[in-house]
Amino acid sequence: MIPSQMLKGTLEGCILAIISKNETYGYEISRQLEEYGFGSVAEGTIYPLLLRLEKNELVTAVYRQSELGPKRKYYSLTDKGITELRQFAENYRELSAAVERLFHDVEGDMR
Repeated sequence: MIPSQMLKGTLEGCILAIISKNETYGYEISRQLEEYGFGSVAEGTIYPLLLRLEKNELVTAVYRQSELGPKRKYYSLTDKGITELRQFAENYRELSAAVERLFHDVEGDMR
């Protein structure tokens, strides 16, 4: 399981990535994160992030009727959200590469 402090800085970008695949709703985002190996991310963590993404105009939301119950709020990326996702991916790859270089360099010291 990924510690929540490590996850905190990347979850917003990962949620944008999931929404970029297709319009989706909060519970489905939680389920997809789990399928990708993020562990169980509580909906109580996801919904405040979705509200912030909406407030920052990175996503738009519409309510749609569900076959299984009450209406669901479906999210999709805005143009601003697409730009933010691209920037996140670039920054994350740069960070990931730096961490990999560091651990490769000290690999022998960790044994």
